[in-house]
Amino acid sequence: MVVRPARPEDLDAVAGIYTPFVSDSLVTFELEPPDRAEWLRRHEHVTAAGLPFLLAEVDGRAAGYAYCTPWRTRPAYHGTVEDSIYVAPWAAGRGIGGRLLDALLTACGQADVRQVLAVVVDTGDPASVALHRSRGFTDAGRLRGVGVKHGRTLDTVLLQRSLVSD
Repeated sequence: MVVRPARPEDLDAVAGIYTPFVSDSLVTFELEPPDRAEWLRRHEHVTAAGLPFLLAEVDGRAAGYAYCTPWRTRPAYHGTVEDSIYVAPWAAGRGIGGRLLDALLTACGQADVRQVLAVVVDTGDPASVALHRSRGFTDAGRLRGVGVKHGRTLDTVLLQRSLVSD
């Protein structure tokens, strides 16, 4: 497995990983899969902000991706980001999510990030919360009933990891 910065030419593979999560699952509140132009815009937004957008490959095939976006636009939030991590279904259970999160945290530390937040939809599957907790994230709260998708009202769990010592 190789984890490396994603390039614009990787974004079709990124979209291929993400689209089934949008269409068929509850793990993202996005309702329509982003098109190529939107992926290009997101990639540019992330990289222009000096933040990581990473791709995991197994035998040259895109197996997952991760990136961070600024948490809020107000200047006082500078240095606080939200992470996103998705692993292709065929690659699940191989430790790819952990490798991506480790690489993301390392890259964030090099990018003047102080706090990394994870906003996890509470679908009943503990995998994402467990992954984040295993990397030092702690519970920061729960937002109740904030999303509706596929006819279900859903909560989000907020987790936080500081990259600076107090």
